Amino acid sequence: MLWFAGLGISGPDGLGINTVKILNQADIVYLEIFTNPIAKSHVAKIKKLVKGQLKLAPRWLVEDGKEILQNAKKKKAVLLSYGDPYIATTHIELRTRASLEGIKIQTIHAASGLTSLIGECGLHYYKVGRPVTITKEIKPTTSAYYAIYHNLISGNHTLLPLEYDQNKNFFLDPKDAFANLISTEKGELRKVIDKSSYAIVASRVGSKTQQITAGKISSLQKIDFGKSPHTIIIPGKMHFTEVDALKTCVNCLDEPFDNSSKTSKISEQMIRKYTPMIRKVLKEIAPQFKEDKNISLVLENAKHYVEDAEKFQSEGKDELAILAIGYADGLVDALRMSKGISTNDSVYT
Repeated sequence: MLWFAGLGISGPDGLGINTVKILNQADIVYLEIFTNPIAKSHVAKIKKLVKGQLKLAPRWLVEDGKEILQNAKKKKAVLLSYGDPYIATTHIELRTRASLEGIKIQTIHAASGLTSLIGECGLHYYKVGRPVTITKEIKPTTSAYYAIYHNLISGNHTLLPLEYDQNKNFFLDPKDAFANLISTEKGELRKVIDKSSYAIVASRVGSKTQQITAGKISSLQKIDFGKSPHTIIIPGKMHFTEVDALKTCVNCLDEPFDNSSKTSKISEQMIRKYTPMIRKVLKEIAPQFKEDKNISLVLENAKHYVEDAEKFQSEGKDELAILAIGYADGLVDALRMSKGISTNDSVYT
């Protein structure tokens, strides 16, 4: 028998009667310690509730899973973790393996920090887009950057848990995470995030020292957020009730505003940038072919492709818009090259 039980966001002080009963009856309890830092005082309280064996479970033990599954075949075993037990993909994988091996599964769900902090901020949970963990490394931050980009385009909020490494006792500081995102912006240039962007930092949600601060990144970078865990939220379009709740429930350093207003689709950025460039080149090279009716037809087609690109973009047909502007650019390039006309104005340069 294998139980998956959640501690919720308040640790052992918030455990329900059923969870306490299961911990009392279990032969062995694995306390998972890698998805969230756990205080020594919490370990001591849990130990008092466990009548059988209590074993701290680092990442490798849960990912390997062999010991847990072997004990669950003969004994009543429990995997106990902060939040809800199925927020972690490692736990879901272990549950799947247990089911395939014929082990009976039971679950006690609990509040997750990831869902709870949205409500604590006063935001609407159904407007949360794809979450991504930010690590201390710059390169993986690109994934978080584009998650923010796509969420903002959809008007959604982005949840960004910060890296926690139990083996190294490391938790990424929000100020370092902001620096990584802004550094990524300098390379990607999609106008997704900068120091003027609005953000929320939720620290230690569910604990007695909970702290939630909101404001421009330039303001947040001056704050000491204290001990982990921390999660950053980049809000998208906010309903007026979200703005009212945020200003009431959270320490707002600056007036909340819409982050999505300055971010546009990549296709829109391309059309905005290259349409005037291609029209300019068309105007410049047209006199070179005024005596050639066949080439005049090609020039006319290039103009139509530019118009089509704008039309497709307005209709939300992004792929067709990019194809059309690419065709226009290809025709213009071919014409100017035939006359040896040099220009750097190209969609693909």
